[in-house]
Amino acid sequence: MLEKLTDWTLTLSLVAAMTLLGNFIGYEVMPLAALPGIISLMVIVLIGMVIHEILPFKLPAIAYIGILAFVLTIPGVPGAEKISEWTSEVNLLSLTTPILAYAGISIGNSWADFAKMGWKTIIIGMLVLLGTYLGSAVIAEIILRMQGIV
Repeated sequence: MLEKLTDWTLTLSLVAAMTLLGNFIGYEVMPLAALPGIISLMVIVLIGMVIHEILPFKLPAIAYIGILAFVLTIPGVPGAEKISEWTSEVNLLSLTTPILAYAGISIGNSWADFAKMGWKTIIIGMLVLLGTYLGSAVIAEIILRMQGIV
């Protein structure tokens, strides 16, 4: 368990550093202003991962993390306002970039396993990505037209 906790902490620290940099470059939020929010998110994720390891029923770790974050930010819960204030300095897109990069690297490490799935998997994956992109573009176009921006 200690080895996993160390691995998670190192991974989250790397993601946090990249997020702080992305938050600064893309949204001009000073790293010291966003640091409390990043640390809050890291602690919530670490606690959620530990809960996932400890509890006998195996829900995905993201379920524990989401429930924990939800409970901790319910108005009236001690510290909820502070956590919300801190995390408001962290922009969502600055978080997603390093997470998606990490996911890409993880997939890249197992190309042999990916190749074993066959050519149909590659075509399906490409179609899923294309569908997601086109769906997002259509939704964005509709919303922007409704708002009169386009």
